[in-house]
Amino acid sequence: MSSDGIHRRSFLVGGAAALTTAVATTVATAHPAGADTAVPPRAAVLEYADQWTKATGLAELLRRAGFTVVPLDTARAATAQGVDLIAFGSFTNNGSQYPAYVAAQAASLRDFAAGGGVVLDLAQSDQYGAAVSYLPPALGAVRTDADYDTILPVATDHPLVSALPVASGKVLTGRATGIRVSWETVGSWTSMRVLMACTTGGATPALLEGAHGAGRFLVTSLTVDKCFDSTGAAVQPAAAVQDSVTFFTALASYVARVRAGTAPAVTPTPMPAQAPVGPLVGHVDTTTARLWARPGLDPAVYPTWRCTVRTAAGWSTSVDVPVSTANDNTLLADVGGLQPANHYTFTIAPVVSAPGFTPLAGSFTTSPAAGAAAVVTMGLGSCAPSVPNTVWTRIVDEGCDSFVMLGDTPYVDSGDLAVARGKHRAFLAQPELAKMVAAMPTWGTWDDHDFGTNGVNGSFAGKANTRAAFVDYRANASFGHAADGTRLTARTAGQGVYTSFRRGPVEVFLLDPRWFSATGPSWADPTRTTCLGQAQWDWLRAALRASTAPFKAIASGMIWDDKGNAETDDWATYSYEKDAILDFLAAERIPGCFLLSGDIHSSQALNYGPRIGYDLWQFVVSPLHGSTISGLNAANPALVSSAVEPYTFLKLVADTTVSPATLTATWINRDGKRLFEVHRTATELGHPA
Repeated sequence: MSSDGIHRRSFLVGGAAALTTAVATTVATAHPAGADTAVPPRAAVLEYADQWTKATGLAELLRRAGFTVVPLDTARAATAQGVDLIAFGSFTNNGSQYPAYVAAQAASLRDFAAGGGVVLDLAQSDQYGAAVSYLPPALGAVRTDADYDTILPVATDHPLVSALPVASGKVLTGRATGIRVSWETVGSWTSMRVLMACTTGGATPALLEGAHGAGRFLVTSLTVDKCFDSTGAAVQPAAAVQDSVTFFTALASYVARVRAGTAPAVTPTPMPAQAPVGPLVGHVDTTTARLWARPGLDPAVYPTWRCTVRTAAGWSTSVDVPVSTANDNTLLADVGGLQPANHYTFTIAPVVSAPGFTPLAGSFTTSPAAGAAAVVTMGLGSCAPSVPNTVWTRIVDEGCDSFVMLGDTPYVDSGDLAVARGKHRAFLAQPELAKMVAAMPTWGTWDDHDFGTNGVNGSFAGKANTRAAFVDYRANASFGHAADGTRLTARTAGQGVYTSFRRGPVEVFLLDPRWFSATGPSWADPTRTTCLGQAQWDWLRAALRASTAPFKAIASGMIWDDKGNAETDDWATYSYEKDAILDFLAAERIPGCFLLSGDIHSSQALNYGPRIGYDLWQFVVSPLHGSTISGLNAANPALVSSAVEPYTFLKLVADTTVSPATLTATWINRDGKRLFEVHRTATELGHPA
C-alpha cells in the first residue's frame, strides 16, 4: 500500500505507461576486462514510465553519474549491446519488453555478466515475476509484496554503500511521499551478498550482489531511479535526487572496477533460517500416511530429515527423506506399516542435529477398514482466508477427523511460480490452520483463484506454474496424470490435479474442472469444448465403478449449476459433460452418490430428485473467509436450504454403525451456529433396503 492509501496494483498496466527503448549502435563488448578504467563506462537502459509514480530517471541519472548511455536494443543479445552495464529500471516488468527480453536473452545476460559486465535490476512487481528468472543456477533472488520506507546500510565497506550519506543510521532518506524507497523487497536469496536492507539484521535485502564469472548481478528493490516526470521536472526533493546521483556515481566507479577485475570479491550472506511451515498430514488410508513439511533450514546443510511415527503403546517406525529443492525446499514422507483406525503421533527432525531447532510434530488417525462399522466426521470448505481466523479452530472443535479443501484455498491470483509458492506458504503458516492440518488428514483440489485468476479456464498461460506450487504444498495421494496418461503420485510436472481417497464409509472424488477446460473437444459432445478432458473422464468412470464405499462424493471447486451471473466457470457451461456424468451414474446404477462444490460465497443444499435412479443432492459450501455474495445465492427449483453466511464449513458425518447407514451434512459457522442440515440414509441414496 502506498503512503497515499492507494495500492499500486490498482494501477498496473495500461494507459500512458510507456517503455523507453531504441536500437543501440554498438555490438561488441565496450571495454574488455582489464581495459583502461579512465574510459567512461557505457550503459544500456530499459525504463518504464509506470502509472502510479509516473516517473522515470534512470538514463538521466546514469548520464549525470558519468555513463555514456544508450537505450537497450531488445532485438540484440546482451553480449551484443556494446556496453559495460545493462540496467533495467523500476517496474519495467509491468510492460511487455522486459519479460520478453529476459526470457529470450537469459543465457546472453548470464554470458554478459560472465564476461565482466554488470546487470542492474531495480524494483519490479512480484506478481509479474517474483523470482529473477535469468540469474544463473548458483544464484537466486525472489521478491515479495513487502514495501518499506527505510534503508539501512549493511555492507558499509562496499563501494555502492560507503559513498552514500548516512542520517540516523539510514541511507536514501527524505524521498518523496508516495514513491516508497523500497518496493517489492527481496524475501529470499541464494549465494548473494546483502549490501543494504530494510530492517535490522539484513533479513529483508534492498540491494543484493552476486558474482558470476568476471561480472556481477545487482538485484534491488530500490526505486532510486524514479526522480523525474515526463517533462524532466524533479518529483523528488533536491537532496533525494542528489542521493540518487551519488548512488549511480558510485555505480560508475564500481562498474569500472568490475571491468578491470579489481572489484571486491563477493562473500555471500547466509540467508537466515526461515520459519518452518507444517507439518501437514496429507493422504492417509488404512495402512499408509503422507506427511509434508517445509522445515526452513538450509537444505545444503540439512539435506535429510527423519520422520518417526509412534503409537501410545510404544510401537514406532521411521523413514528418512530428502528436502526437495525442486519442490521449494519441502519434504514428503510416505510412511507404511500402519493399522486401520489407529491413532499415531509423529515428529520430523533433521538427521544431523540442528541446534535450536524444535522437531515438527503432529498426529493423525488412520482410516477405518473398508466394510468395518465406523463413524467418520469430515470437514469441507472453500474460499479460505489468508489471514489468521478461528474458523479452523471451530472445525477442530466440532470433532472433524479429516478435512477437504474445495478450492480457492488459498487465493493465488498469479501465474508466477514464486508468487504462487509464497501464497501457499503464507496460507499454511496461519497458526489456526497450521494446528488443524498437523492433526488430521487433509486433501484438496483447486478452483479459479488457486489455479489462476478469476474465472479462467485451461487456456491460462501460467497453469504449469500454479500446478507446480500446488503439488509443492499438498500431500494428496496423486496429482492428475503424467504425459503418458498414467496416474501421477510423484510431485513432478504433469497434467491436472484430480485425485480420490477413501476414508471408511466415504470415498471422495476430487475433480479438476480447470486444467483441461476449453483445451479441446469434449468427450461428451465433440462439437463443443471439454471440461474434464478424456483422461480424467476415463479415470472417473473406472474409479466410480470400482468404489464399494457406501457414500461417494463427487467434488468440484466450481458449482454444478449456473452461477447466476455473467461468468462462465460453472457446470452449466459444460452441461453436456455434467449430464453425461449423471447418465453414467444412472446407467451403472452406482449407489450413494452426491455432489459437492464451493466457489460462490454462499452455501446451498439442492435436491434434483431421482435424476440418477434416486435423489441426487448437491452440497455447496462457501466461504470459509468473511466475504459473501448474496447475488450468487441464485434461485433454483432444486434449492432446499441456503445461507449467505461468512466463515462457513460443512461437517459431513458418515455412520455405518447403524442400519441403514446414514449421511448427515451440517453447515456451521465459526461461532458454532448451525445454519441448516441434510440427513439421508443409504437406502434413500440408492442402496437396497
